[in-house]
Amino acid sequence: MHHRATSRRTLLTVTAAAAAAAVTGVSTPARALSDDDAAPAARDEKLRRLIAGMSLEEKVGQLFVMRVYGHSATAPDQADIDANLKEIGVRTAAELVERYHVGGIIYFAWAHNTRDPRQIAELSNGIQRAGLAQPTPLPLLISTDQEHGIVCRVGKPATLVPGAMALGAGGSHADTRKAAQIAGAELAAVGIRQNYAPVADVNVNPANPVIGVRSFGSDPQAVAALVAAQVKGYQGAGVAATSKHFPGHGDTAVDSHYGLPTITHTRAQWAELDAPPFRSAIAAGIDSIMTAHIVVPALDPSEDPATLSRPILTGILREQLGYDGVVVTDSLGMEGVRTKYGDERVPVLALKAGVDQLLNPPKLDIAWNAVLRAVEDGELTEARLDASILRILRLKTKLGLFREPYVSVSDVNRTVGGAAHLAHADRIAEATTTLLLNEGGLLPLSRRSHGDVLVVGADPASPSGTTGPPTTTLATAFTELGFTATALSTGVTPTAAKIEQAVAAAAGKDVVVVGTYNVSATSPQRTLVARLVATGVPVVTVAIRNPYDIAHLSGQRATVAAYSWTDVELRAAVRVIAGAARPKGRLPVPVQRADDPARVLYPVGHGLSYA
Repeated sequence: MHHRATSRRTLLTVTAAAAAAAVTGVSTPARALSDDDAAPAARDEKLRRLIAGMSLEEKVGQLFVMRVYGHSATAPDQADIDANLKEIGVRTAAELVERYHVGGIIYFAWAHNTRDPRQIAELSNGIQRAGLAQPTPLPLLISTDQEHGIVCRVGKPATLVPGAMALGAGGSHADTRKAAQIAGAELAAVGIRQNYAPVADVNVNPANPVIGVRSFGSDPQAVAALVAAQVKGYQGAGVAATSKHFPGHGDTAVDSHYGLPTITHTRAQWAELDAPPFRSAIAAGIDSIMTAHIVVPALDPSEDPATLSRPILTGILREQLGYDGVVVTDSLGMEGVRTKYGDERVPVLALKAGVDQLLNPPKLDIAWNAVLRAVEDGELTEARLDASILRILRLKTKLGLFREPYVSVSDVNRTVGGAAHLAHADRIAEATTTLLLNEGGLLPLSRRSHGDVLVVGADPASPSGTTGPPTTTLATAFTELGFTATALSTGVTPTAAKIEQAVAAAAGKDVVVVGTYNVSATSPQRTLVARLVATGVPVVTVAIRNPYDIAHLSGQRATVAAYSWTDVELRAAVRVIAGAARPKGRLPVPVQRADDPARVLYPVGHGLSYA
């Protein structure tokens, strides 16, 4: 590694107060570069001077946002040390920062970063200590995917609010903003200051395997308004919002984690269907935008993925839409971006396209050294790196990370999972539950006539690892409302034996509630519902993910859409079914007929109410 001008503490002096903060983890004004409210020109001049003093290696590092295993920055469990050594060549998060000077770290539950709020706060503080111990002391931008709904990295006791399509069903801009404000406040409290949300994709393809209920809906203008509301909610709480996945991932039949999707929209269709939410996010002052690993031939005939496309990222996003904030790639470990080029070329091509942050490459040493060599060989200029680093440091300054890099561990529990937040989440969720079918006015259920409830169905793994299982959550919610409820998990693909067990358990019950999950034309969940209907016991289905399930089912007396299987949405569904809350949600997407997809079974805006 080359190191030049490594003593640069004249610009960012580590004060005695900062040293104390490094020990205690208490937020303290710690940096000479702390005037985040300064005029933009004066701020940029200070940042440019700071960048000018950085070594090339430090500059390269600022562009990367990397995963790391462990609950602690310096003392992770041995299994996490082993995983770090195998994948990254370092033992800990602190070593990762020291060796590669990374500008950010992304948290994952599976990487054991998010055990509980106090632990997350301590991990964040440890990472910031490592950043401020570098030759050029810089705070890190810690990020995660906390979309809520079906994508959550931080679970209970943190407040889990309804996900995007649920909020689309609620249709309230105020509730949508409030949900993001709550989520943002809790992320900021644990030191996560960049959230990869909200999803700005318009889900116009019911078969979309990767977006679906992560989208607010199928109407571009409705999605645009809700995206803006969440941008304001998150950023008002001190967290950088990230609209994704530019230029729009809503009409794909391929999951970009495993392949490279192609969007066949014309440029005019893109402008009408895909662009409005991103325009709205930019107008709302979005701090960062994430790219999509998708091919859009109408926008770039080279058929490079958008993440690597200069016509899309510079030509459209920067120049046409006028966006000058941070552009972050989707994960560089996804197959969609690795299909056409090797891992060595991807980060260099992304930077040439106009990207600022390179997220989670599969092999950091390969990606980091590729960028370093590209500068040394003249393929990338140092000025090109400086432009991206300026955007990144502007964002860190705006978030106050130079002034207060640490969070107060002792204050975490005052914010995270607080009673007021949980109550707001329940209220918002109640307004999202959508009643699609209610034959004969079966719902709301009466405890006198339908007090003995059997709950069966799918029990997919919790999005955050901390909620569910769904059948138990549903049964518990019924019990709390005075019903007698029994839970029986039958799974996403119930076997013949499980179906027989459910049929036997239904005998003598007053009603059967079935949690359905991504029902298809060949799903054995259809057989489960049909067999239960044949018992003569009234059947209520709860679509715990996609509202499209109802198109593949028949014979049930009532159906509600919950849009996710987190506890907050399932409890709200039960309150609606039991009459403790009224159904207010309206479909934000059309449900097409299974036998004739050209015909609509339930249109956008459909949703029943109680008389």
